[in-house]
Amino acid sequence: MSRSFPYALLMLSLLAGCDQSPSQTMPRQGAAADVSVITVTTETLPMITSLQGRVSATQTAEVRPQVGGIIQKRQFTEGAWVNKGDLLYQIDPESYQAALDQAKANLVTAEAALTTAELRDQRYRKLVKANDVSRQDAEDAHAAYLQAKAGVEASQAAVNSAAIDLKRTQVIAPINGYIGISSVTEGALVTSNQTTALTTIHSLDPIYVDLTESSKDLLTMKKALASGQLQQSDMQVSLKLEDGSDYAVKGQLLAREVAVNRATGSVTLRAQFANPQELLLPGMFVRASFAQAIIPNGIKVPQQGIAHDANGNAYALVVDKNNKIVRQQVELGNAVASDWIVTSGLKAGDKVVVEGSLKVRPGQTVTAHLFGGEAVTAMGGQ
Repeated sequence: MSRSFPYALLMLSLLAGCDQSPSQTMPRQGAAADVSVITVTTETLPMITSLQGRVSATQTAEVRPQVGGIIQKRQFTEGAWVNKGDLLYQIDPESYQAALDQAKANLVTAEAALTTAELRDQRYRKLVKANDVSRQDAEDAHAAYLQAKAGVEASQAAVNSAAIDLKRTQVIAPINGYIGISSVTEGALVTSNQTTALTTIHSLDPIYVDLTESSKDLLTMKKALASGQLQQSDMQVSLKLEDGSDYAVKGQLLAREVAVNRATGSVTLRAQFANPQELLLPGMFVRASFAQAIIPNGIKVPQQGIAHDANGNAYALVVDKNNKIVRQQVELGNAVASDWIVTSGLKAGDKVVVEGSLKVRPGQTVTAHLFGGEAVTAMGGQ
């Protein structure tokens, strides 16, 4: 009796379980699935473009010697600020001073010859009128005077040229800016036709950022602006630095190159930024973001409301007025924070599924709830 009692209890439990109807243990077939939706609205949206860029100085001057000679002294501190006209290098001036002195002496000789020729010409002009000298002698005297006058002008030009060469032994800063490392030291021989710069000066505030954009994207943008689908923005530019941090100052897009680079198929855009702390240095890589245009009636959808098929085509699941799921192909623009900008495929009033999309399929009846809110009782749209 004691052994059969537990067995009897087990059998009774099994029989009791078999008596329960399937509706008590399984969900009712055909029950509407719950999904969360957002109602599409239109608003003015910026069409953000993100491009790789490189920093360049607003002014760059490679300092090269214009005369040859030995560097006697370097007058600047590398990396320091220099003003236009500051003395940077002194080239040995002795040979150029001697050339200037020689040119001045030649000028004095030419001026003396001119005085003699001028007096002789004046005298012969009087004598030819009295028939005391031949006309040929008078013409020769005048020609000698003109030749002496030209000799003075040539000598004066030689003096000016020698003075310019002497002045060029002082290599001065052509622009204001920060000066780089010197490529020569005192005692080095430099020449007027050398290809290597002595140093380089950069103007850093303000500073340029040159961006590259696909010519195809530029063409699409221009067509959209011309058709009125997009509107021109204020072109303020934000920068992200190489370490991932944001640059505190916004810049302004200044110009776009008028020709396409044949090698890359891209167009250069130039932005200008204030750079008071010299954080931006020429050659630095940055990433720039700016509203290249404004979408007047833009549609923004959370990213979880957009899916892609096997071919990479984007689509959204929309709940129509009969509470049925409709698959809607869409075209996407840029991502803004956690949302996608939808350029076509949706309209204001559409109910887009943002939660529960994995458990429904097109044509299925659902119970829709506003995302984070109550059940949707009146469906509009499709």
